[in-house]
Amino acid sequence: MRKIILSICFLTLTFYSGAQLLTSNKGKMYNNFTGIDYVFVFNGITASNEIITYNGTLTSDSVINWEKFDGTVVANQSYFSPENNTGYLAKVNGKVKATCWVIDYQKYLPILTSIEPENNPTAQCQELKLFINANVPLISYTPYASINPIIIPREFSINYQTLKWNEAKTVWLPLDTISPVILPITQKTIPTPYCNTIFKLKGDQFATDLNLSPDTVSSSLYITNAVICKATSVVTIRDAKNEAERPSQATQLNGSAPLDIQFLSNANEPVAQFYNWTIYKGTDLIINRKDKDHRYTFADAGTYRVKVTASNSYCSYSDSLTVTVSESRLQIPNVFTPNGDGFNDEFRVAYKSIVKFQCWVYNRWGRQVYYWTDPTKGWDGKINGVDAKPGAYFYVIKAYGSDFDPNSKPNSTTHERAGEYIKKGDINLLRGVQ
Repeated sequence: MRKIILSICFLTLTFYSGAQLLTSNKGKMYNNFTGIDYVFVFNGITASNEIITYNGTLTSDSVINWEKFDGTVVANQSYFSPENNTGYLAKVNGKVKATCWVIDYQKYLPILTSIEPENNPTAQCQELKLFINANVPLISYTPYASINPIIIPREFSINYQTLKWNEAKTVWLPLDTISPVILPITQKTIPTPYCNTIFKLKGDQFATDLNLSPDTVSSSLYITNAVICKATSVVTIRDAKNEAERPSQATQLNGSAPLDIQFLSNANEPVAQFYNWTIYKGTDLIINRKDKDHRYTFADAGTYRVKVTASNSYCSYSDSLTVTVSESRLQIPNVFTPNGDGFNDEFRVAYKSIVKFQCWVYNRWGRQVYYWTDPTKGWDGKINGVDAKPGAYFYVIKAYGSDFDPNSKPNSTTHERAGEYIKKGDINLLRGVQ
């Protein structure tokens, strides 16, 4: 029972707190201004068709009065016809129930003369100044029991077009942009658009709220110098199952070497005219190129920073990507079964980031029976197209990984340097039942 009573009380409070005491037949009402309950804005005021009505609870013996803030009584009924730039009290039985201020919008129509961008290319790479010429009369209201008017901001908008990167389509697409501006001011700074555009100044919010066509003025065509680019990449995909961390997606920027990558600048041409690509490994400069796009194969292990700078005679913009190449690894099986069952049918190594590879296979009498240089491939157990006899064969492998360092100290046991693989051993060919 207690929960039910609390719920009913809550609903009652919500209803009364949200109750609207005053309404108008044609005016636009605002109730978010400091020091007053309501501000009404009309598109022209005439005594015959513009009224404000009190919606509060009245009984048969209620006495309602409408008074101006100076105490002048204007009506003794639930509604009245207002005047421009005047504050009113709604009184019931002598008590103030609501306060309001009335504005005739037709008395404060803006006149927008011009909007033009600054002509200073070297200072417009990131921000652009717009010069505004407009006659915008101030609109204000005076709170009840105050003599100090409060100015109501007049909200206009600057409409123009720029570019926005579309990740799904990997292109720059036009973007209609709106920048709010409070008038009267003579200058507005906005982010410089990345394409040629026309600026339109329009407003204000009262014209929009009253369903009027807002005053609008347009600039001449603005020719931009602001440069933008977006570094993207297309990686050469590999599908060898015996390669670990192989690049399997065109967007992959890390994994087994060699990573063959086409880098694209995606600049806002024709604004961008010049290009520069740099590739750093740590602090070491590896590549410096002037092409619009650039292709590079990463063969050495490590982390790389790929940077593109697009520019023209006034502005430049840079973007970068990070590429990580794995350290190498090589594992060699000791048996394979070329019986055609699709499983372990070839003698192949398992590897990662092997950039140079050689393998020789010999029979028990030391005769070479197979040789190959591609680590993604292997020996299928045939000699000159004929199935080799089952048994043990001898292999020699020489390979170099992405992390090969010819200046490193050789291993005391294997005599291999870092990233170097010199392997010898037996591989058993088992055919079993096909």
